[in-house]
Amino acid sequence: MRPLDEKETTLVFNKLHKFVGSNLKNIVLESESHEGPDPNPGRYCFRLQKQRVYYVSESLVKRATNIKRDKLIALGTQIGKFTKAGKFHLTIQCLNLLASNAKHKVWLKPTSEMSFLYGNSVLKGGVGRITENIQVNDGVVVFSMADVPLGFGDAAKSTVDCRKMDPNGIVVHRHADIGEYLRMEDDL
Repeated sequence: MRPLDEKETTLVFNKLHKFVGSNLKNIVLESESHEGPDPNPGRYCFRLQKQRVYYVSESLVKRATNIKRDKLIALGTQIGKFTKAGKFHLTIQCLNLLASNAKHKVWLKPTSEMSFLYGNSVLKGGVGRITENIQVNDGVVVFSMADVPLGFGDAAKSTVDCRKMDPNGIVVHRHADIGEYLRMEDDL
C-alpha cells in the first residue's frame, strides 16, 4: 500500500470533484478520523493497493505496515480503481462518501427504484425531485424519496431540459448502484 503519486491524485480528485464540487475540501482537509483505538487517530488519506484506491485513516495505515503488501487485501473504504489504460473509475463502495458531500442530487419515485437497482438509467418519469443548476455530464447522486442513497451517474440533460422532455427520456446515465452488491459480488 502506497500513497498516490501526482498523476493518480489528479485523476482521483478530478473524478471526485465532478460529484462533490467544492465539498472536496470536506473529504480531503476537514476529515477527522474516528477509527481505531488510538486517542488521536489522525486524518483520512488516500492509498493505492493493487490498482484500487482506498480512503483510510492514518492510524489504520500505520497499523497496516505490519502486514506484507502481497498479503494485504483491503484497508479502509475502496473508492475506486484504475483501469489498465490508466483511467480512474469510482466504485459503488464510495457511495456514502459521495452522498454526504454531493453537489447535485436526483430523488427517484418508489416505482422506478427497482429499475435503477437492476442497472438501468434514470428516466424522466421516475424522477421525484431534482436539484437546480444541473448541467449535462455533471456528476449526480441518486436517492430514494426517503433519502437513502441508491447510486450515482452522469446527468444526461440539464435541469431546464428535464422539465420539458417526455417521460421516457433519460435523465441520468447510471455509473453504479447498490444492486451491484448482488449482481457483481465476486468482482467487488
